[in-house]
Amino acid sequence: MPGRLDGKVCVITGAGGGMGREGAIVFSDEGALVCAADVDAKLAEETVALCSGEAFAVRANVADEGEVERMYEETAARFGAIDVLYNNAGISPGDDGSVLDTSVDAWQRVQDVNTKGVFLCCKHGIPYLLDRGGGSVINVASFVAILGAATSQISYTASKGAILSMSRELAVQFARKGVRVNALCPGPVETPLLLAIFGGDPEAYARRQVHWPTGRLGKPREIVNAALFLASDESSFVNGAAFVVDGGITAAYVTPE
Repeated sequence: MPGRLDGKVCVITGAGGGMGREGAIVFSDEGALVCAADVDAKLAEETVALCSGEAFAVRANVADEGEVERMYEETAARFGAIDVLYNNAGISPGDDGSVLDTSVDAWQRVQDVNTKGVFLCCKHGIPYLLDRGGGSVINVASFVAILGAATSQISYTASKGAILSMSRELAVQFARKGVRVNALCPGPVETPLLLAIFGGDPEAYARRQVHWPTGRLGKPREIVNAALFLASDESSFVNGAAFVVDGGITAAYVTPE
């Protein structure tokens, strides 16, 4: 039985763990040729070892323009073309908090990876899709681009809002050239990063859990299933969307007792 991504060349950033690693595994299982890119080359190699199909690892810091260009050059040289950009890499450091407390350095560190990183991946990746006659761009934003939080991560939230706006603009710009651009907006997901934040603070977990209609965190695979749809031809008329996969958080006012 053919896979949903048979023969598609997919570049996945932040593929060293969490949703990026899960994405590389699932895309590979569905027949994609995968470039697993991460700032940590060892973790990227570990991801490749878990892939069932053809995949290779690239060390790439998405905040570095030269490394982003090289990532795409190596992918095109190996596989001949690029069809899907899955711009998943992002950071959420512990020193990004309230606007009153967050330093300029902390603000900029997040913006460099989350906002500038997506900009660079689109700037240097979309030309390959145009050469191919079309393709899909999946920019990972977040439900915090849509909702506000009193427990703020001001730079992270701003960066995800920027990704949402950037994705809309690119979607309109390139639609008639066959390139679709969508923003994937996950809710809170059971990733090593989030579990580390909550692991030592049960009260912080409980404070948030009351707002989750499902009462639980999402699983990485549940988010990647949405990315798989956006990467595939099944979503050929989905463009410029804020594709929300959050268990109902953005729909919630009062949750079940």
